[in-house]
Amino acid sequence: MLNNRAFTLVELVFIIIAVGVLAAVIVPRMQTSRLREAADQVISHIRYTQHLAMIDDKFDIYDDHWYRQRWQIIFESIDGSQSYTIFADTSGAHTGTPSKIEVVKNPQNPSKLLSGAMSGLKYEDKETTKEMNLGHTYGIKNVIFSNTCSVGGSRRIIFDYIGRPMKGRSDYDSLYPNNSLITQQCNITLVNDSENITISVEPETGFAWIVL
Repeated sequence: MLNNRAFTLVELVFIIIAVGVLAAVIVPRMQTSRLREAADQVISHIRYTQHLAMIDDKFDIYDDHWYRQRWQIIFESIDGSQSYTIFADTSGAHTGTPSKIEVVKNPQNPSKLLSGAMSGLKYEDKETTKEMNLGHTYGIKNVIFSNTCSVGGSRRIIFDYIGRPMKGRSDYDSLYPNNSLITQQCNITLVNDSENITISVEPETGFAWIVL
């Protein structure tokens, strides 16, 4: 014989409370995971920049300014949205500002550049790697560098030929060769409307990890 027993009012109340508790726990975690996803992506691209620097040494005995061409990752606010780019400053002027011909191609899609937006490249352009625009993709409102790796407000990390992280700005000559190395833990904090997450880059090794 089938049991057609219905829920009592008390049981329904307990179910509603349980669902509410689960929602309160799960929804914030879903929001936080978006922030974590952005941080994981940035770490991956920091490591890729380091990899490029190690396999593509820019040393040139005939060029006194060879060190200006090193691979770097730079964070910028473009059209009010936080974005970042991986490039080597190989143009003759060495302005410190990336141009399309200096940006590395996306290894997963060579028709795109590893930039979420920059001067001369808009978020809407077909060459843009959209997820590198942290504002549009992940709701990131700001990217903050600690004083241990920011020079004059610059938000970039340069890597040398053995993968050591260096402080970066367009005024390369004031930093080369010794005092440009990052000697203390570099913290990069991604901030959205209500939360933040911090990535640390270790001196010497350049190892990047999320601070829990």
